[in-house]
Amino acid sequence: MTEHPPTDSGYHHTRKLPPAFYNTITLLGGSVAALCLGLIILLLGWAYLSRDSSPYMGVIAFVILPGLMILGLLVAGFGVARQLRRRHLGLPSTEQLPRIDLNNPAHLRATIMITIGGVIFLVASGFGSFQAYEYTDSTEFCGTMCHEVMKPEYAAYQVSPHARIGCVKCHIGPGAQWFVKSKLSGAYQVYSVLFHKYSRPIPTPVHNLRPSRDTCEQCHWPAHFLGEKLVRHDYFASDDENTHWRLKLLMKTGGGGAGLRKAHGIHWHVAENVKIDYIATDERRLEIPWVKYTDADGKEKIFRSTEAPVDSQALAGHEVRTMDCIDCHNRPTHHYNPPARLVNEAMAAGRISPDLPGIKALLVDLMSAEYETEEAALAAIDAGVVAHFKADDPVRAAVMAKEIQAASLTARELFRTNIFPEMKVDWRGFPDHIGHLTTPGCFRCHDGLHETADGEVISRDCYLCHDIVEQAVKSGGVFESLTGVEYHHPEDIDQEWKTTGCSECHGG
Repeated sequence: MTEHPPTDSGYHHTRKLPPAFYNTITLLGGSVAALCLGLIILLLGWAYLSRDSSPYMGVIAFVILPGLMILGLLVAGFGVARQLRRRHLGLPSTEQLPRIDLNNPAHLRATIMITIGGVIFLVASGFGSFQAYEYTDSTEFCGTMCHEVMKPEYAAYQVSPHARIGCVKCHIGPGAQWFVKSKLSGAYQVYSVLFHKYSRPIPTPVHNLRPSRDTCEQCHWPAHFLGEKLVRHDYFASDDENTHWRLKLLMKTGGGGAGLRKAHGIHWHVAENVKIDYIATDERRLEIPWVKYTDADGKEKIFRSTEAPVDSQALAGHEVRTMDCIDCHNRPTHHYNPPARLVNEAMAAGRISPDLPGIKALLVDLMSAEYETEEAALAAIDAGVVAHFKADDPVRAAVMAKEIQAASLTARELFRTNIFPEMKVDWRGFPDHIGHLTTPGCFRCHDGLHETADGEVISRDCYLCHDIVEQAVKSGGVFESLTGVEYHHPEDIDQEWKTTGCSECHGG
């Protein structure tokens, strides 16, 4: 007589998993998890085979779908637990309490599947979480996910000297503390974008930026910036001839304060044995009525503005900030240049022909006008350039059609990367503190009006920072000297330039 193994009415030999797994909730949750896993694999394969990666693909594959998959697994687990609880409470159920019996084929298969699935899930979750972390720290994520909102910052970044440096290197830097701060701040930013709570323009986070010693100075160390740097500036006048003149400056970059060299030059301000504190009374740090200098021995000097005096009680309500790189290099990457500077540089580089009569003044006027949208601005610039030359001299317009087209194309490109009408972003609202031509810059403190109680003054002497080794003036004359020449203003304003800040006329 053939002997058969005992049977259990609770086993369903046609099923591959224990009975508790067979319920609507678990089936729904498991289906969602399986679908998400399949989509993740599909998107990863697509990303691997595709030349161009999309920021959306990264967010979907590494953030959204893993989250939905985890939710599906939790729902599936809840369904199993619910069935087990019903059995425990004596409620109607057609399922048996699961027993782990590896001699039973169903239990064996379930155990193997759960073990393998769990290991795969843990590995995939760890990999996906790391990929999500990496992706949210990528420049692509920072610059392209919010479209219009971050367009000015991303466009300016792409043509900046730091275009190959990731956003997080400067905005977050190393360490967990600032990473957590950035993610908390980012959560509010996501809310602001989703519900259109953001301002136009997006304000510069001057109070939330990490000190430059933790970011900038990981690559740039002022203590070892030694010597001088030769800089050339080309200018074209706003006349019909686009009269060209130039300056060559020997910038006293300096540095030191570490090693064998004494701190000197411009970077003396942030030398390791020098401390400069100041108080700004406005958000953009243009008005600085109070400065304190502390030398290596701890001796202090306090300078107060005689032009805009502020009493101690009023100053007490403002932040006392220690000067670092960002106080001068406040726009090292997201730089919105004024049209005059952009056109000067394009003409000097040969991208806009100086032979086009009055092209400098024309382009500056067109780019400086107020527009509602970028599309309207680009159309107006193109139409304005073409119409101007056709109306002024149709014959010349026909002969120089290629130069006119190049001027229009270049002006539109410069507008796209520096002026953003939809977000109300341009050079007017984001002053650059380097130099002193279009903004107060150096003259915020070096205006000759900050004095100590005993009469010591912060000097206004431009030659502290640079020497003019060559100047070609509009008349055609050239002044040269390695020891420096006196500045000759391009227009006849007598000696007014010595007492009036450049930005008072050129600030726009």
